[in-house]
This record gives sequence, C-alpha cells and structure tokens, in this order.
Amino acid sequence: MAGGGGTKAGGTRGRGRAGTVQGPARGTARGTARGTARGAAGAGAGGNAEGGPDARAAGPDAAAAAATPRLFVSSSHLVSARSRELSEFEFGLIIGGHAFNRWVVRCMAAAGLKDLTALDVLLLHHVNHRAREKKLADIAFMLNIEDTHVVAYALKKLAGLGLVQSQRRGKEVLFSTTPKGQQHIAKYREVREACLVASLTGEAGENFELAELARFLRRLSGLYDQAARAAASL
Repeated sequence: MAGGGGTKAGGTRGRGRAGTVQGPARGTARGTARGTARGAAGAGAGGNAEGGPDARAAGPDAAAAAATPRLFVSSSHLVSARSRELSEFEFGLIIGGHAFNRWVVRCMAAAGLKDLTALDVLLLHHVNHRAREKKLADIAFMLNIEDTHVVAYALKKLAGLGLVQSQRRGKEVLFSTTPKGQQHIAKYREVREACLVASLTGEAGENFELAELARFLRRLSGLYDQAARAAASL
C-alpha cells in the first residue's frame, strides 16, 4: 500500500513537473505565433516582415516600389514620373540604332564593299530608290539629315568608288547609282534575305506589329524634331 501511494505521489509530482515545463513552452509558442501574425499583418499593410512602426510608415512607398517594374535605361537621372517608359524606349532606340548601323555595314561588307560607313550604305540605297535621280537636298531631307555637307561628302566618296554618278541639270546636280553600285545593292539584298529576313516568321501578326512600330517611330521622330526646335529657341 505504501509502495502504491509512493507511486501515485511520484506520478503526481511527475505530472506537475511536466506541466511546469509545458507551461513556458506553450506561452513561448503562443507569443511567437502572435508575433508572427502581427508581423504578417504589418507586412500586408505595407510594412516589413516585423510589422514595426517604421515599416508601416514606409508601407505605401514600399508597396508602390514593389509594384513598379524595373526599368532598363542608360540614364536613370533623366527618368520622369510623367513617362518612365520614355526613358526605357530611348534606351531601346539607342541600342537598336547601333545594332542596325553595325548590321548594314557588315551586310554590305559581305556584299563586297568593306570600306563604307552606315551612312554611306544608307545613302547608296536611297540614291537607288525607285531608280530615280535625286537632288542632294532631297536625299538629306528624306533621311532626315540636317547637315547637307555630311551627305555631300558621303556622295563624293561613293562616286569615287564608282557606285554613284552625278549629272548637272541646269542649276541642279542629280545623283543616281551606277551599274557597279546596283550590282552590290543586289548582292546586299541576297545577304539581307539570308541573314535577316529568314529569321522572321512572315506571319500576318508579326508583320502587323512591325508596321505599327514603324508608324510609331515616324510619329515620335516628329515629336523629337519639334522638341529640338523648341530647345534651339531657348
């Protein structure tokens, strides 16, 4: 009997100790759960994970920054709140322009002419455009080049290579391509078809997007020209 009583007493003492250990554990778990819940609520309100006062105060700005996609720009100091996307477009225009210039030079080099600049190549193509003779001023105007002296120098270079010829008509000098120039242009077209055009799908949707982008670029060029005139008047 005494032994049984001792066992019950020992069992009671054991349960008491276990309860003592479980008490702080439950309290710690509840405290941690409540802290986590409060932190989550603070984070949902725009704060950090801890849900502190500083985090809640900076919540709206932090949420706005998180919702705004990262921009790919080359001049972050020019980004405007009125149109952040304009800076990203200009960056695309910059790298796209350089890529295009590099392409036309290497395409013409593959066509047999390795000493031409991008402007030389573009002028050669435009002089050949629609097989019509063209004036210097019209060539510069069509390609939106302000300095006609640059165009005149490039045309002189093309004439020296036997690619372009000139003929005086009254007070005007008209330019056209020579048979040699036309041969290189035909070869350029072959290289362009094989290396560039072949990478396109040719689907109507893709061609529609290219046409829309071309129209947008022409419209935007007018906006930049207008802005340039406004800047010149300052």
